[in-house]
This record gives sequence, structure tokens and C-alpha cells, in this order.
Amino acid sequence: MLSGIHPMLTADLLAALDRLGHGDELVVADANFPAHRFGIEVVELAGITSPAAVVAIRTVMPVDRYEGPAVLLMTSEGDELPVQRELLDAAAAPAERTSSLERFAFYDRAAAARLAIRTGEVRPYGNLILRKGVVTAPASWTPAD
Repeated sequence: MLSGIHPMLTADLLAALDRLGHGDELVVADANFPAHRFGIEVVELAGITSPAAVVAIRTVMPVDRYEGPAVLLMTSEGDELPVQRELLDAAAAPAERTSSLERFAFYDRAAAARLAIRTGEVRPYGNLILRKGVVTAPASWTPAD
């Protein structure tokens, strides 16, 4: 356990997030998502919902604030589902940085991601893509002498 690190962030997940660079995308997926199909790194977070995983990830990873949407939701057939609203709330990104993709377009985009985090989310359409932003030093850091 580390001070200041969300307890849902496992060592494997922290290492995988650290390897992402600015502009890299990651998928937070529900338990039914075919994450291993794409041949990208997959970190399993069984027993954790997709929105809870996004909340934890966002404590250490900013979303991209440059061109285009940095948060992409998989659209459902019909009205917005509660899990989708929870995912957007958890991502805490400005509305102009969010968008959605239909299911098969989402799969195509996911195949180009650098990381998939498969959660224990059992509600359908509990899937989101996040694009990593620039990490800057906190104001509380001071240079070493």
C-alpha cells in the first residue's frame, strides 16, 4: 500500500499506466468485452465496476486536453444507460472532450489502444476509451538541492 495512491490501483495497473505516453489510449472494459482479442496488454480488475476503475485511474492520469475527444463511450442501442452516465461522470472530462462510438467502431478504435483494463462490470456497454494527457509536476514538488 502506498500513501496517496487509490487502493484499486494495483501494481500491475500502475506500471501499465506509467508506460503510456501522452496521446496513448486505454480501454476500460466490462467483463464481456473481448479485450484479449486485440493483442494489446490487458490488466484484469475482477470485482471492480468500470466506473470505479475510471475514478481510480483518473486520480493518477489526466485526460488529453488537446484536439478532439479524449473520452469515448461505446453507445448502446437506444437511450443512454446508467452505466454510461456513471462512466462519463467518472471520467470527469469537459463535455467538448467527450464523444461516443457505435459498438463496432469502438472495437476498431480499441484495437489500436495500448492498454485494456478489463473490469468485473457485468452491465452491458460498460466500456470507455481514455486518451492520456500530459502529466505535469504538482505545485507542491520542489527541486532537489
